[in-house]
Amino acid sequence: ECYCTAPLVGDVPELAIEVVLSSGGVDKLAIYAGLGVPEVWFWHDDAFRVWHLQGDGYQQATASAVLPWIDLARLADHVRMDDQVEAVAAYLAYLRQ
Repeated sequence: ECYCTAPLVGDVPELAIEVVLSSGGVDKLAIYAGLGVPEVWFWHDDAFRVWHLQGDGYQQATASAVLPWIDLARLADHVRMDDQVEAVAAYLAYLRQ
C-alpha cells in the first residue's frame, strides 16, 4: 500500500507499507528508492521497521518522519490482534484518549 498525507507532489507517494510474508525475491527498498518514495515501513515478525530515503538508499529509523505522532509499537499491538474489527475499534479508542 502507498499513501500520501498531503496533496500529491509529482507521482510519488510519501509512504509505502509492505507486509513481509516470505524472505528473498525482489529487493523492495531498491525499487522504492528508484521511485523516490521518502519512507517505507515493513511489517515483519510482528513489528514495524521504518526506512527513510537518504540519497540513493534507505537508512533504518526508529520512528516515522511522515507520521511522527504515530506510536509504532502501540500500532503494532493493535495489528497483532486476531479480530480486525476489534483491532480497529480499540485503536480508534486509543487515539481518542
